Amino acid sequence: MIMELAILQVKPELDHTFIEQFKEASELIASMEGYIRHELQRCIEREHQYVLLVWWETLEDHVSGFRQSAEYGQWKRLLHHYYEPFPIVEHYEQIPLAVNNPAT
Repeated sequence: MIMELAILQVKPELDHTFIEQFKEASELIASMEGYIRHELQRCIEREHQYVLLVWWETLEDHVSGFRQSAEYGQWKRLLHHYYEPFPIVEHYEQIPLAVNNPAT
């Protein structure tokens, strides 16, 4: 499983419509093969900044599957005009950590 991370800087004059458009776009990404889940979070310290986290089964599900699909064309049409600058998208893999819990 991998996590896609994108920091989204939304143009201030468009922030008021971004969430509704993102909800519509969410249906597109959620329908893709290899999709697990996603979250959109608003930054507390920086107005008009959000972080998008998307979990995929594999990197290929995002890069080759979603990014090369017709749904991605619709995603772009709905959302890409909101961003300035355009977000950098990075992928992360979880590092298993064994944590001892003294309470157990």
